[in-house]
Amino acid sequence: QVQLVESGGGLVQAGGSLRLSCAASGRTFYINPPMGWFRQSPGKEREFVAAISWNGGNTNYADSVKGRFTISRDNAKKMVYLQMNNLKPEDTAVYYCAARGSGNYAYREVADYDSWGQGTQVTVSS
Repeated sequence: QVQLVESGGGLVQAGGSLRLSCAASGRTFYINPPMGWFRQSPGKEREFVAAISWNGGNTNYADSVKGRFTISRDNAKKMVYLQMNNLKPEDTAVYYCAARGSGNYAYREVADYDSWGQGTQVTVSS
């Protein structure tokens, strides 16, 4: 099991930027798993935001964030990041980091992931 801890959320005005971080740990974390970011707003289902393959060679983004958000990873530090620019009020949500046990791609579905963090709140004011 992989333990994931998100940080970097907060309150920002529309047009601003935030950088989310996800720290991974655990006894079985000896590989570099595919990772993803998801978000969930009250009353809505958890939705895909961005994903990255084990070596960073492949990335995948939701259409709503493409061109504004960038996912990256530092395998030596066991960290994954989500740089969010030009934030909009509709980006307000709890953001979750997720890890998949194995695979070579940047996966988009909630069901593709095995481990989840506790989430970090992002609030964008208009």
